[in-house]
Amino acid sequence: MGDVLWTPPADVRERSRIGAYLRWLAEHRGLEFADYAALWEWSVTDLDGFWRSVWDHFGVVAHTGPTATLADPAMPGARWFPGATLNYAENVLRMPGLGDDDPVVIAHGQTRAPQTLTAAELREQVRRVAAGLRRLGVGPGDRVAAYAPNIPETYVLLLATASLGAIFSSCAPEFGTRSVTDRWRQIEPTVLVAVDGYRYGDKPVDRRDEVAAIRAALPSLRHTVAVAYLDPAGPAPDGAVSWAELAAPTDEPLTFAGVPFDHPLYVLYSSGTTGLPKPIVHGHGGILLEHLKMLALHHDLGPGDRFFWFTTTGWMMWNFLVSAPAVGAAIVLFDGNPGHPDLGGLWRLAAETGTTYFGTSAPFLLACRKAGLVPREVADLSALRGVGSTGAPLPAEGFIWVYEAVGTDLQLQSLSGGTDVCTGFVGGVPLLPVHAGEITCRALGARVEARSADGTPVLGELGELVITAPMPSMPVGFWNDTDGSRYREAYFELYPGVWRHGDWITINERGGCVITGRSDATLNRGGVRLGTAEFYSVVEGLDEVVDSVVVHLEDDEGGAGELLLFVVLAEGLELDDALRRKICRELRTALSPRHVPDEIHQVRAVPRTLSAKKLEVPVKKILTGTPVDDAAAKGALANPESLTAFAAFAQRRPAPEAPARS
Repeated sequence: MGDVLWTPPADVRERSRIGAYLRWLAEHRGLEFADYAALWEWSVTDLDGFWRSVWDHFGVVAHTGPTATLADPAMPGARWFPGATLNYAENVLRMPGLGDDDPVVIAHGQTRAPQTLTAAELREQVRRVAAGLRRLGVGPGDRVAAYAPNIPETYVLLLATASLGAIFSSCAPEFGTRSVTDRWRQIEPTVLVAVDGYRYGDKPVDRRDEVAAIRAALPSLRHTVAVAYLDPAGPAPDGAVSWAELAAPTDEPLTFAGVPFDHPLYVLYSSGTTGLPKPIVHGHGGILLEHLKMLALHHDLGPGDRFFWFTTTGWMMWNFLVSAPAVGAAIVLFDGNPGHPDLGGLWRLAAETGTTYFGTSAPFLLACRKAGLVPREVADLSALRGVGSTGAPLPAEGFIWVYEAVGTDLQLQSLSGGTDVCTGFVGGVPLLPVHAGEITCRALGARVEARSADGTPVLGELGELVITAPMPSMPVGFWNDTDGSRYREAYFELYPGVWRHGDWITINERGGCVITGRSDATLNRGGVRLGTAEFYSVVEGLDEVVDSVVVHLEDDEGGAGELLLFVVLAEGLELDDALRRKICRELRTALSPRHVPDEIHQVRAVPRTLSAKKLEVPVKKILTGTPVDDAAAKGALANPESLTAFAAFAQRRPAPEAPARS
């Protein structure tokens, strides 16, 4: 690992937004930094100075100014910018550097013709929809729920809801009824905005029955707004108003409620693969500051950029994507099957829309590599200068493929963070080179450390990823968690006063990071601890293997336990002893003899969440006797039927004497 694949241009400080920020710090604060490491160290040490500089540098529009920057730095419960009132939507709709006629939302999909909204058109739609929500009785603190895909209406609804001081929550329409109601029963929305269906590739997917079931399950609802997306001529459900009625012409001006810095903006949810999804409440000010910092200083986005990330409205990357107009960048929205008609589709979309920054998931990049795709041969990607990857660790071969097949001059940024902070806390930055297989740096203002088992910070070795200083976009709290006990239990139970994220990370001497999987899915045999990401990199590097999942069933007596590998093979292949031997040989050579599985089995599919994360922990629970319905919430899965194979496998195996720890 560590081959340099991209080096910043010599004039990077003159050309980049972080360079402009460094000049601003020198001029307005008298601060000079020799390199990124020094800037990062200052940003996580002088929290007041750094976060106030973000506020001032980007000219945050506030109704009343703050009396302090960080009133109480203790975690959980750090208090940021007390006394300030502001509005997220007001700051997004400023769209600095964009004129009224400049495109700001460019929307493509498989259900209807492309749409473009200019800056003026976006503001006008938000004005009308905000007035429509007011007519429905929506005010500060009310919840507005969207069962809708990544289309302009959903974005307009978010901004209109936020402008009123109401609280937004979205679920992608591929979510099953149970998954949606598990989320929304907790927050009790008064208004539901829902599509009738959508097209996925060339397949129409009718969701009217699901919408009816969701309405029936939410007694808090006072109004339903129907978006005729799949069938524009179709009738609205009984008792629903149409989107056109909600967005009807009106003389009401566009106004913005000035709300406290930590006033709830939206509720996001943990994946909800086991138990009820955690309703994570994010605030107006924290999200605004974090996204200004990340989008401008790390992703180098601004006027003239077109920012795309392949995401649904059920993943926090949608919330991240749609903040980009706050830094003057236009956003490219896509709704549909990313593999239709082939894996070149999104790359051709990038060419057609003039995308300058293309964001996607590591599994998508690896699928393109495996398919032998060369995007620069199927699309004109000359406008592209940044590629982002998240959702899973991107191995070195994924980095190398991007530079060989997509472009040599672009900056690849692998990042990791989470729904919990609605950002990446490790990622890329224009000032530093890109090394194969390595996340470039810890983000500004994110004091990320690796901790050993005894809680001491470590460098150059695997440790538990922790954050030891507060960030403004840490959750305001969980919904209905009045005493904060669920919130403390989620992040602060292991190390009091320190955020434990649940990933394994190695931070090297130059500040580069490698994340090797979830700490609750770690493989640990004979004292050698290994994240699952490295395991998958080896196994899925084989041409025969399309996908895989590995679980370690511990031995409570302290033995090696059992390591079970499940593989999805390329079409037409059957797992035989020769392929088993080949897989074992590759793992022994690349990793260690301890990581050769005890058993390898073929399955048709690996269970994944709707945002494509593998589900090692539910598989492990099923294999140790937990019923499928208790191990995972099926509606949160992209392929719930995939779990039945593991349940059948568990029934065929001898029952363990005691349930293994999960």
